[in-house]
Amino acid sequence: MTGTYLQAALSAEGSLPMGGELSAFLRWCVSGGTAGWALAAATERPADAASPAAGDALDWADVQASQGGDHEAYARLVRRHQQTIASYMWRFTRQRLTWEELVHDVFVEAYVGLRSYQGRAPFLHWLRRIATRVGYRYWKRRRRQQGRESSLDDAAADAAVARDDGAEASRQAAEVVHDLLARLAPRDRLVMTLMYLEQCTVGEIAQRTGWSETLVKVQAHRARRRLRRICEQRDEYP
Repeated sequence: MTGTYLQAALSAEGSLPMGGELSAFLRWCVSGGTAGWALAAATERPADAASPAAGDALDWADVQASQGGDHEAYARLVRRHQQTIASYMWRFTRQRLTWEELVHDVFVEAYVGLRSYQGRAPFLHWLRRIATRVGYRYWKRRRRQQGRESSLDDAAADAAVARDDGAEASRQAAEVVHDLLARLAPRDRLVMTLMYLEQCTVGEIAQRTGWSETLVKVQAHRARRRLRRICEQRDEYP
């Protein structure tokens, strides 16, 4: 694989399903002991766009209301951040049903742990940290079960939902990157995904993972070396 092609594939890696399919996964209902609510479709338009500072204020107000038992306030938080989290979780799997489950798990885990959020950082930063933990757990579980995630199964799932030539080309490029990263150990895959696909700084990766910045740098160095070795093997044995 040439460096240019890999770069093009990396650029396309962010592609994810668009259209009506995205709305289905947020029509879920959590019920029991202390709470129950139904969320609106993901296609519902959020409130008018606001500046980051204004958005943080809205989030904090809804968090406080949610902590006080206002379930509609939490539904607003989900609607406000669902697209961002859905895009992020597409980094962790190419299987649509698994992707929907991971997004669902992020918002359920956030709700369960909502009382621990104190507003010291933006709500979205806290939510992304939970999403990173959910995705990382999924990779480790898949690694234990199958050795590494099956790129063939993922490719078949995506091929079934490709809509046009543009979407297909983007899907194929994204599959190249996904297949390469899937060959890495979960920790290596996580740091490469955050650093090069999410374009996070070392500090941001440390925040999302809970690692020290020194550990992030060491892990990134090792992951780059291992990925380079995988790319070289791919060129030698196409």
